[in-house]
Amino acid sequence: MGQFHGLGLPGESDAYRAARDRLLAAEMDLRRQIEAVAAQRRELPPGGALKEDYVFSEGAAELADRETVRQTAFSELFDAGKDSLVVYGFMYAPGGEPCPMCTSFLDSLNGSAPHISQRINLAVAAKAPIGTIRDWARRRGWSNLRLLSSGDTSYNSDYLTETPDGSQVPVLNVFRRDDGGIHHVYTTEMLFAPAEEGQNNRHIDLLWPLWNVFDLTPEGRGTDWFPSTAY
Repeated sequence: MGQFHGLGLPGESDAYRAARDRLLAAEMDLRRQIEAVAAQRRELPPGGALKEDYVFSEGAAELADRETVRQTAFSELFDAGKDSLVVYGFMYAPGGEPCPMCTSFLDSLNGSAPHISQRINLAVAAKAPIGTIRDWARRRGWSNLRLLSSGDTSYNSDYLTETPDGSQVPVLNVFRRDDGGIHHVYTTEMLFAPAEEGQNNRHIDLLWPLWNVFDLTPEGRGTDWFPSTAY
């Protein structure tokens, strides 16, 4: 019998159960810390007003439609009754290749998108032309993501998803709409902080099931494996 419950698993030793209890206590502490940080994040004051009502290029809702292209203002990304907007900056530059790490993350986000969109607005923006982005999306099966081309706007450079030399950065931004307009709320700024010894910046790990599954195993996430677009 353990410290927290009376259950056990076949063949486990007393030493295993004692170690598991210590780990369970640490996991409970971690959960409390995650929830405390989330509460602190929600208490942030409003950030700056949206710099401008950017106009993105967007395709049809049906990914199979290769012809339709429309211009969508940033303010039009907010559906009625949903006042928060999450925008992920996909590292895909004009003339470049799609980022494998972003692709892996978006593979998982595509599966979660129908659930996410029940409460908030969600979009993915990249600098590549909208046709190029959608071609890649068709290959990946991203039928649930709202995909935007920011190539004709300064959105990327304004909201830290692009460096001054034009390099793309995988930043996630959150915006909020209220009676006072649209304001920035949050950016995954841990990406820009100095990496601690032995640590990766891991700015979106909590949103990315891949690494969390690896963390449950004896092998862990390792130090030299990263997602690929093909295996």
